[in-house]
Amino acid sequence: MSAGTQEEAPGGGPTVLRILLGSQLRKLRESKGITRESAGYEIRASGSKISRMELGRVSFKERDVADLLTLYGVDDSAERESLLSLARQANSPGWWQQLNDVLPSWFQAYLGLEAAATLIRTYEIQFVPGLLQTPEYARAVIMLGHAGATAEEINRRVEVRRQRQAILTRSGGPQLWAVIDEAVLRRPIGGVDIMRAQIEALIEASKLPSVRLQIIPFTAGGHAAAGGPFAILRFPEPELPDVVYVEQLTSAIYLDKREDVDQYAMAMERVCIDAEPPNHTPEILGKLLNEVGRPI
Repeated sequence: MSAGTQEEAPGGGPTVLRILLGSQLRKLRESKGITRESAGYEIRASGSKISRMELGRVSFKERDVADLLTLYGVDDSAERESLLSLARQANSPGWWQQLNDVLPSWFQAYLGLEAAATLIRTYEIQFVPGLLQTPEYARAVIMLGHAGATAEEINRRVEVRRQRQAILTRSGGPQLWAVIDEAVLRRPIGGVDIMRAQIEALIEASKLPSVRLQIIPFTAGGHAAAGGPFAILRFPEPELPDVVYVEQLTSAIYLDKREDVDQYAMAMERVCIDAEPPNHTPEILGKLLNEVGRPI
């Protein structure tokens, strides 16, 4: 995924590197029986700061990592240098940081995870997934939530979506498995012409080897994940757990505890069963294309 001036390696990126480093630091701390509060005191910070570091939620100061390694008894020069090098790499900016004036910090974290994932499973009930939106549809969606934004700001937000979508055709990029409620496709966001173009784009996207697209028809009735949209991301590094992303109006929730992830994974499995098989998707979209704008 190119930022124009920087390209992140497939399967990598600063977000995942921070998570990996944080995980290593947590294991070292726990092996020595040191509390987060004691570790925080060592680097002139709080226990909550150590918690954020171990979760990969903040950037790392190389000096802090060095002090923690000393506290944890890491004396081997090669091991120290490996972890310090990881800290330096983890502080590299992601491509989206050039657009951080229009991106909330909680969403920037998701972009890092998305860029590093090998599998993205997403369920949507209101909008076409961002990775599959046309620029015109994306613009209409953005304007719904940012009615007072300037034209320049809207353009920059549309550009974020465009750059995100590069992962679907990138060598070594993730697989996208999207399940969309039929209501998404019946709602003419931006008008009939924009919606028709969006459905046509979904037909083409469904042919990509990196995309699996399923539609839940109205005839399916209620289903397991009716509570709201979410995404589950999986990463190539075996040390990293799957992460569930649930977006809210002004923030987002990231879940990686096994019991939470398992609940969402089961809900995702059930909606995939409720949905029409992927090989039916082009035919369903073709029929919907002819019905856009008609009364339901």
